[in-house]
Amino acid sequence: MNAAAPDPKAAARAIDALRRGWPVCVVVGEASISLLAVETADDLRLAEFDPDARADVLLSPSRAATMHLTNQIAAAADHAVCVMRTPWLTLPLALALADPALDLASPMKGPFTTTPCPCPLLADAALELARHAGLLPAFYVLEGSLPGATPFTPEDLAVHDDASRLAIVARARLPVAVTDDAEIIAFRSPEMAHEHVALIVGKPNGQPPLVRLHSECLTGDVLGSLKCDCGPQLDAALKLIAEGGWGVLLYLRQEGRGIGLINKLRAYELQDQGFDTVDANLRLGFAVDARDFGVAAQMLALLGHQSIRLLTNNPAKAARLEAAGITVEPVSHALPANPHNRAYLMTKRDRTGHSL
Repeated sequence: MNAAAPDPKAAARAIDALRRGWPVCVVVGEASISLLAVETADDLRLAEFDPDARADVLLSPSRAATMHLTNQIAAAADHAVCVMRTPWLTLPLALALADPALDLASPMKGPFTTTPCPCPLLADAALELARHAGLLPAFYVLEGSLPGATPFTPEDLAVHDDASRLAIVARARLPVAVTDDAEIIAFRSPEMAHEHVALIVGKPNGQPPLVRLHSECLTGDVLGSLKCDCGPQLDAALKLIAEGGWGVLLYLRQEGRGIGLINKLRAYELQDQGFDTVDANLRLGFAVDARDFGVAAQMLALLGHQSIRLLTNNPAKAARLEAAGITVEPVSHALPANPHNRAYLMTKRDRTGHSL
């Protein structure tokens, strides 16, 4: 019997279930694991999910490494790690394992025994689902499919992420501060809970458009945060595009380098404790940068642009667009530091390859 075709809506249903505190189930062939997100669990839901108190706690590799839980030989891997259930591994302690906010103030109790999680492919898919849901990547986990758990497969999650399903859904003239000759275009796929947008400035003049890929930053773009350079970069890019007479701003709904607003604020809290932006993401259990620039490449393709001049100091953006078939000419886009973001900008230079 052939396996069922991936369902683009299955991951969306599982994301909704996670945020509501309901269990989900990851399935690959005959193998399956059921999970309950630690962040949205409560005592009642945990008792219903795991009446025998035998569910281990699943953590991401980087979070487990932060907690020094991967130094046990059985757990040394690049995949998720399980902390074995004990009588003292209560729900509050599981949340403390998942959330690094109090790591320094309240060192972890123990001892903990760790083990590789059943079927790393399933565990990794669960952690990726947590990122999409904007939750801490930590779960109670049981082998098998529990009744009532919302099922999904890694293939379902892959098609949920598939930028090729993106389409233009609306467009309108939009005068903006830098020019009254601009048009806004909205993009989404059938599974997306949010939209990406492009602002087309001016009219094509025979040259490749000057393009800025800008990832959403509520704190910087709207509130004027001084902790990052996002707001000034956005403003400066729009001004440069308008002065050049022709270009495109792609505004990507990928807050916090793809980990979401709430997790970004958690990372800010860690930065206030002295961790840089890279280590803050890793302590939370996420990748340093989880954004998907394939979305930007598809937006450009839908707009008919295969060759661009790209305003960026991030070589990863250019590389990922070129890998998706876009010809890129990088154009430097650097702004002065302020006392609040200087360390952040130095970290981007030293640890993620940005030029300044």
